[in-house]
Amino acid sequence: MIGNIIAYIRFIHTSTDVMLSGKHGEPLWAKIGLVLLVFFLVGYLGVAIAGKPDYLMAGILFFGAVFVSLALVLMYYLVDSLKDRSMEITETLIGVIEARDSNLNGHSRNVQELSMCLYRHLPASLKDKISPVSFEYAALLHDVGKLGVPESILNKPGKLNPEEWNVMKQHPKIAMDLLKSLPLFDEIRDWILYHHERIDGKGYYGLPGKDIPIQARIIAICDTYSAITMRRSYKDMKTHEEAKNIIKEIAGSQLDADLVAIFLTIPKEELQACKPQTIDFAN
Repeated sequence: MIGNIIAYIRFIHTSTDVMLSGKHGEPLWAKIGLVLLVFFLVGYLGVAIAGKPDYLMAGILFFGAVFVSLALVLMYYLVDSLKDRSMEITETLIGVIEARDSNLNGHSRNVQELSMCLYRHLPASLKDKISPVSFEYAALLHDVGKLGVPESILNKPGKLNPEEWNVMKQHPKIAMDLLKSLPLFDEIRDWILYHHERIDGKGYYGLPGKDIPIQARIIAICDTYSAITMRRSYKDMKTHEEAKNIIKEIAGSQLDADLVAIFLTIPKEELQACKPQTIDFAN
């Protein structure tokens, strides 16, 4: 039972993400489950220490613990299956978006992989602030608002004029509105809404510095790197070294300087491994 309690706590800790609650902290049912497990453990110890259990009682206690173990395994399986299917649906949605915009062509997946790569390199003090599953969905869905942008703007071969650019800048707000109907994504909506904010407060919504959610600041770095190193209809792609230099120049004004410093320590090979097969990237 001690092992079951440890496994249960780990399960709850790793599962309170976007696919279960969309909120930080343990839900009420999780706390009740833990109390019941502790109650059974106390009962087992009481019988073992104070009582005189026979083989029948020992068998009941043993198979009861085995049953709980099997139930935990089933819970793990069901939650993992739910997450896998939900990710497949999300990836299908991203495929629809990228089919409308020839300039994306794997960009969303690349930002997702880059963001998770940067997450893995964060110090523990920052990792603890981020639910990795929720963050992975946010990074993948950061451009979902482009569903509401006309294809004539998305696929324009040249640079956008001021009017068209104002329309394009609405895509984070459009994403926010799209995800409002899905309560499970409550936690990640702000991360997507603010992924074009600048540290100096000159972004889309004027949110400055540390007021920008750390998840949005990470996505901004990865979005920038991906955009620089991929070919688009209005520009040529740049190399990894050129991208690093550009990101270094805008650290502290556009991008979070501390997070950029961590990003720049990631080996080139790791960043290149984040490239999806469908996208044309520079080396």
